[in-house]
Formats: sequence, C-alpha cells, structure tokens
Amino acid sequence: MSDRQFRVRFAPSPTGYFHVGGARTALYNAILARQHGGTFVLRIEDTDEARNKPEWTEGIISALAWIGIEPGTYEGPHFQSAYAVAHAQAAQRLFDQGDAYYCDCTQDAVRERVGPNKGYDGFCRERGLGPAEGRPLRFKVSRPGSTTVVDLIRGEPVFDHDTLEDFILLRGNGTVMFLLANVVDDMTMAISHVIRAEEHLPNTPKQQLLWRALGAEPPVWAHVPLLVNAKRQKLSKRRDPVAMEMYRDEGYLAEAMKNYLMLLGWNPPGEAEIVPWELIESSFRLADVNSSPAFFDVVKLRAFNAEYIRKLPVERFTELCEPWLTGAKAAWAVERFDRAAWDHMAPLVQTRVEVLADVTKMVDFLYGDVDPTALPPPAPDDPPLSPSVNKPLQPSADDWAKAMKPPAAEMLDGVIAAYDSLPSWSADVLKAELEAVGTANGLKPGKAQAPIRLAITSRSVGPPLYDSIEVLGRDRTMARLRAARAKL
Repeated sequence: MSDRQFRVRFAPSPTGYFHVGGARTALYNAILARQHGGTFVLRIEDTDEARNKPEWTEGIISALAWIGIEPGTYEGPHFQSAYAVAHAQAAQRLFDQGDAYYCDCTQDAVRERVGPNKGYDGFCRERGLGPAEGRPLRFKVSRPGSTTVVDLIRGEPVFDHDTLEDFILLRGNGTVMFLLANVVDDMTMAISHVIRAEEHLPNTPKQQLLWRALGAEPPVWAHVPLLVNAKRQKLSKRRDPVAMEMYRDEGYLAEAMKNYLMLLGWNPPGEAEIVPWELIESSFRLADVNSSPAFFDVVKLRAFNAEYIRKLPVERFTELCEPWLTGAKAAWAVERFDRAAWDHMAPLVQTRVEVLADVTKMVDFLYGDVDPTALPPPAPDDPPLSPSVNKPLQPSADDWAKAMKPPAAEMLDGVIAAYDSLPSWSADVLKAELEAVGTANGLKPGKAQAPIRLAITSRSVGPPLYDSIEVLGRDRTMARLRAARAKL
C-alpha cells in the first residue's frame, strides 16, 4: 500500500436511509484504518440541497454508531458544503492552466451535431469562451490517450480516452459537480486510500486525471463489489429492504449485522462464517475481496441473527427485548406485563426467534386478550388493553380451518374435561393428559396439539405448548378452551 500516512474516508450523501452497502463500505474502511494505525474520516457530501435533510445525517451517524463506528473513533463529520471555496479555486486553476474550458452548447445542439446516443464532442474546446451564466465548465480530456487505474481489488483496468467525454466540472449556474468536489475534498483531507463501491469505478479515470491536473498523486483505489438482490439486480432503496435503521429497529443484533456485511465479498480464514469480530478485524485484507457482485440474502441474515441471539446469556437477551416487553414497542398494556411469566418463557423463546421483534408473537397470548368477545370480561384487577396497542388476538381464517377440522371438537371436549379436574397444573402433567386425549382420538402429538395451541394462543406456532399453558394458568386456559369449543 501507499507510503503516505494511511487516511481513508467514508463519504455518504444524506439523501435517505442509510444503505446496507454503505455500512459495509464503512466497515471495510474502519477496519483498515485500525489495522494500519491510520485515520478514518467521515465526510457528509451535503451539496445536494434539494434532497439533503438533517435527519438523514443524524441517521447515518446513529447507524454507524450501532455497528461500532462511534463518534470519537473517526475524524469528523466534515461537511462537503464547507469546502465550496476550495472547489471554486480548483475549478479556476484548471481553467487558468488550460485544463478546462467553458461551453455554451445546448443539449439540442449537441444532439443535432453527433446524434442522440453519443456524448459531447468537444465543440467548444478551442473557442476561448469565458465564464458566463449558463455556461458549464468542462475538463479537457487529453486525446489520444488512456488512463490506467491501479485497483487493489480489480487489478489494472485501462480506460481509453476516446470513451471519456469532456466532463462537466461546474454547472451552468456555477455549482460544483461531484467529480471535482470529491477530488478536492480528498486532496484537502489528505486521503491516501479511496475504498468505495464498484458503481464509482467509471468515475475513477476522470478523477485520476483531475488529481494529476491539480498537481497531486492520486490515492490508492479499491472498488468493492456491488450488492445485489435474489434477481441479481443492484440493491435499490425503492425496491429492496436496504435501510440499516429498519434492521436495527426490527431487532437485528449489531454483531450479527456486522459479521454478515463483512462476508459480502470476503470470507474469513477457515470454513466458518460466524466468527469472532476480533478474527475479522485481524484477518481482513482488500486483496482477498472478490470483485463479483455479492448477494444480500435477507433469509441468510435472519439465520445469522438467530444464531447470535441463541448465543446470548438469557439476561442479556431479556435486556435487549425490553423495548418489545415494556417499552414503546410493546403490543400490550404495560401494566399487564408479568415479569415472572416472562422469566419462565424467556429461555424457551430465545431459541425460537430470528429477530427480537419476533418476541411479541411468542408471548402476546400471555399479556393480551385472545378473542375477548367470546371470553368472560377481565377481572377488576386485570387492566384493559390500551387503545394504542394491537387489537385482541384472533386466529387467521386459514389457521382456524386447518387446526379446527375434525376431530378438533372431540379434542377440545376431552382436554377441557381432563384439565378441569387436574390437581397439579404443571407442564409434565398437562402434556400427559393432552397426549392421552390425542391417542384416544387417533392423533399423534403434533396433530393433537394444533387445536389446543390455536385456542389458547391464537397462533399455529409458538413456544413449547405445555410451558405456555402452565404459565398462562388454569383460569385463562380453561376460558379460552371453552370459547374455542363454543365456536365449533
């Protein structure tokens, strides 16, 4: 790598939610900065005033902190808009030294000369025009010629200058274009290595020409592979689930997300994919990054997250679940939350959820009402559901049809009779009695459980049934079983 002081940057534009691809690029840069004792610079490219919003910048900073890139671990944030004077000075220098020229060609005039499918033809190169309203400033690409980009991931692609039009540096209204602003900012901040997405590779020969025209040695380049969806299309904010904030708010663990993002184009040594972060930090190398597009597989990410959840100490799992248990995300009146019931269910739930938000559908039968119109009214000391939380639980029509087909009525009758007189309300006893009723009706345990589970939880899947019944308690269990039976 370069002998210059190791300085990398992450330069997102705050025009929407923080993209998972940007998060991966940020992780690559942050790890390399730590490996080389260098500096990670955060620069917000905020010159698109029409699309930028302060909350998007705040979202970027917050999402970076979630994956371990916290304020204090990087330089910045710097804002591109603060460097407007430097951008203008660079443009003037390029014009003064003959590397740029003003152009008064309209798009219609260019199309008339060269046709609709060709780029600008350099018509104004030697006309000697000066600055004026409506005249963009163009860079004069040397012809003939070519530019070789030395890329740590992609080798040494060569770009023939015949494929590069004289690109615009300043718009006709005097505002700077991305190509020039990006180069000036990197020069000003002494960036030694530019590690960014593959989509910027076509810009690189143009920017390399600008670096040299401005009298500086270009940085070391590395373009990481695109992220694609299952159809191998580039991930799109409009079409695909790409927002880091969404994954965080749904209950993905930062450790799982970081591990998974690092595998999109790179693999740690050995066969395992779920590995300690310390191993990732010590073994990551740009030279090992694959240049092919990487599939962002949400199904695999969920599986990763489930594995990380299962490895948590149960106390930590409970702590992370608090927003869905007693916080703003709780789907029941907070007064109904029973800590003792949760403590019993938590280890069972932990092995069955893929994201923390799944906790709600695992235990909502304990804290909410199940089809309350068919059940006795709540006791005076049982607080009503808050109007701000989910409606009382009811099974879907499909689940009801599948679970309540014959001999569901006989199962409910038998279990009601067996449970009504039980001297001991424990999971083992509840299991033995239900399975005995199932055997009497010619059903295996799984089939025998189906109508009972739906009656008491309003769901077809969930935590272990007999523990659920034990924690729910005799009175509520019997009321729900009778209500379900009355519907048949």
